[in-house]
Amino acid sequence: MTVTDTHRAIEAVWRIESARIIAGLARIVRDVGLAEEFAQDALVAALEQWPESGVPDNPGAWLMATAKHRAIDLWRRNKLLERKHGELGRELEAQQESAVADLDTAIDDDIGDDLLRLVFISCHPILSTEARVALTLRLLGGLTTDEIARAFLVPEPTVAQRIVRAKRTLAEKHVPFEVPRRPELAARLSSVLEVIYLIFNEGYSATAGEDWMRPALCEDALRLGRILAELVPEEPEVHGLVALMEIQASRSRARIGPLGEPILLLDQDRARWDQLLIRRGLAALERAEELGAALGPYALQAAIAACHARARTAGETDWRRIATLYEALAQLMPSPIVELNRAVALAMAFGPAAGLELVDALTSEPSLKTYHLLPSVRGDFLAKLGRTDEARAEFERAAALTRNARERELLLDRARACAGGQPQLARRFD
Repeated sequence: MTVTDTHRAIEAVWRIESARIIAGLARIVRDVGLAEEFAQDALVAALEQWPESGVPDNPGAWLMATAKHRAIDLWRRNKLLERKHGELGRELEAQQESAVADLDTAIDDDIGDDLLRLVFISCHPILSTEARVALTLRLLGGLTTDEIARAFLVPEPTVAQRIVRAKRTLAEKHVPFEVPRRPELAARLSSVLEVIYLIFNEGYSATAGEDWMRPALCEDALRLGRILAELVPEEPEVHGLVALMEIQASRSRARIGPLGEPILLLDQDRARWDQLLIRRGLAALERAEELGAALGPYALQAAIAACHARARTAGETDWRRIATLYEALAQLMPSPIVELNRAVALAMAFGPAAGLELVDALTSEPSLKTYHLLPSVRGDFLAKLGRTDEARAEFERAAALTRNARERELLLDRARACAGGQPQLARRFD
């Protein structure tokens, strides 16, 4: 195996094992930043030794053992610093060796609870949303600071600063490394789900840049969601989120044309949808339905996605059920974005005039003033109603608001089509 091959193997192992290693160490040292330093030390050791010695049979265990030794060495150094004089007596020596043995045992305990603790501390609501996303990708996703920066199109120093501040805040606030108790579990779990879905959405529909999608972020979010579902199998909304991401991810290959251009939901070749991901998504949705009497926000959105997944063609989509599901979502989680999506469903189920009426009521909503999909959707309805001049103006306004280059070109194409007297059917951004 060449040095390059070895480095690739190390990178793959790190992505898989880093969260487990950091989680096991963090419970012992009670400091996420310190735990990550020990894990990074192990990574550096692997980069130095494995090209010569070869990749171990159990590389994850090797990394854990090396990181553990770093933790034990620090523990011993701290004990030595605490000594005021002379040599330790035999009794103290025995106590020290016992403590080291306890450390070995504790780190080797079942890692599931440790991973769950790391999930909750990385997504702690005391941190800003940006910090939670960066720390989660760093500690649980195994991404480097540079990879996170490139994924979100922000300067690397900005990401590094977010991560450093997040670790400092957790340490200064003495945030316990534990799974929250039942009274606060729902709110804390909501924060975790929000972070994972934010990561997924940035990969699924990039808010800025030249690319319509960033599939690697979708994959990271899906992996985190699946891990969480294994750690808390009795939480229906976790399965709801996994179902939503699986079904949405199933469309990835059909969402991009040969030149990287966006292909919207109703125009996609459904033969290109990933049936394995759809089956996994529907199974996760079924699990969520079995666990909870009433569907939560993520499960409701997954149920909407399932309506599309079950339709063999765009024309077979059950838009009336989708409109009903959006109404339930609006009651559970009222927001202008939900209302905008409900307007699309109403237009598809009952005609564009029904959708336009609801959209017109949203035009005065402050939170949507710079949201490009509002004029885009309104342009859809106007085009279908034959009001092409108004539709063109809406598409042009939407193009000016979006920060994604691919999406901007798509919207300008639709504006030009309206100018040419070729109104298009309403299309939904999925």
